[in-house]
Amino acid sequence: MPAAVHCRRSIKGRFGLSRVVLVGDPGMITSARIRGELKPAGLDWITALRAPQIRALLDTGAFQLSLFDERDLAEITAPEFPGERLVVCKNPLLAAERARKREDLLQATEAALAKLADQITRGTGPKGQDKIARAVGRIENRYKLAKLFDISTAEDRFSFARNAARIAAEARLDGFYVIRTSVEDKALAAERVVGAYKDLAHVERAFRSLKTVDLHLRPIHHWLAPRVRAHVFLCMLACHVEWHMRERLKPMLFDDEDPTAAARARTSIVAPAQPSPAALRKRASKVTASGGPVHSFHSLLRDLATCTLNEMTTTLNDAYSFALVATPTPIQAQAFSLLAINPAKL
Repeated sequence: MPAAVHCRRSIKGRFGLSRVVLVGDPGMITSARIRGELKPAGLDWITALRAPQIRALLDTGAFQLSLFDERDLAEITAPEFPGERLVVCKNPLLAAERARKREDLLQATEAALAKLADQITRGTGPKGQDKIARAVGRIENRYKLAKLFDISTAEDRFSFARNAARIAAEARLDGFYVIRTSVEDKALAAERVVGAYKDLAHVERAFRSLKTVDLHLRPIHHWLAPRVRAHVFLCMLACHVEWHMRERLKPMLFDDEDPTAAARARTSIVAPAQPSPAALRKRASKVTASGGPVHSFHSLLRDLATCTLNEMTTTLNDAYSFALVATPTPIQAQAFSLLAINPAKL
């Protein structure tokens, strides 16, 4: 469970917890795993509820949508989750994005169904109720919105229409998510529970980098268990080194150097993270505080790669050779200084 372990360290560092807290998405920290593994081991955890569970809470009256007319966070309890805390959050920006995506999918589904209906009318489409139903089913499987339509098929045609009641029921939870945790409120307030769960974004970004962007962990071309473990260890070690390099090289990168100011600019822990004024200035000017160009991590690595280690010889003695590091450019010298590295002594 590498993602959970990573977040455990983050929580202990940021919030001063002495206990072990695992943080993971609902697919990793399931109810079965909580019962079978985490509780017997005495571990605390933070995860989230799935959409059907949130809908069930709303249907049973565990929380009211009117609670969020003037707030974006509320802590509740429910009999279905004894001894646990539930933090309900509403993000208006997320609600708008989900509504937009749903409308796009509804329109795409309608266009595909209308095209199929036109083909059947012209006699170029499937014939017979079974074949028509299978063709409609393929469209439903493609867009995953069959429950939001009323569809009826016949031997030579089919009809469809949006179901307004189901769409409204689906839309009422737009922007809502519920964080579930066993951590006591004395140890971690509701806002910090949400912040700890949001830290998973950093873990997901790291694993995306491991698997596809930088290290290409997937697929693993090893068959023996020790080799697989060694491969994964090296990739995780590389990710760890990259994190520390980014922290030290922030003055030269687009990365935000002032997380405290960024946190102050954030209106609520539920709201999206905001860059600090210093980060905004750096992004707009593309110039660092020292007057140099701002780099991405990858472009800076490409620049550092031009600092070569050369094997030199002399005309007086061809058998004698020595290593000489090329003179670093000002950008390379600044990076080496931030990393506390002297390339001549490596």
